[in-house]
Amino acid sequence: MSSYEENESKFLRKAKENPFVPIGMAGFFAIVGYRLMKMKSRGDTKMSVHLIHMRVAAQGFVVGAMTVGVLFSMYREYYLKPREQQKAAEPK
Repeated sequence: MSSYEENESKFLRKAKENPFVPIGMAGFFAIVGYRLMKMKSRGDTKMSVHLIHMRVAAQGFVVGAMTVGVLFSMYREYYLKPREQQKAAEPK
């Protein structure tokens, strides 16, 4: 197996464990691409202000995706697992 295939499978495995990381990355690139296209029609807005707004929007999306990912993993760890363990411990 080549190094490329190992890295690809590692990325897919990590994406399955925490699906919000690729969502955050995709959102980041989508926001940056959209704001770069809008740069042509920014009007009187200074370039630095436009870039700061783009950075804040992209970082906000990534932080939001990470927060949702952490909440999701906490839900799985502290809510679903105890339920499964409780069901397994019940006598039949």
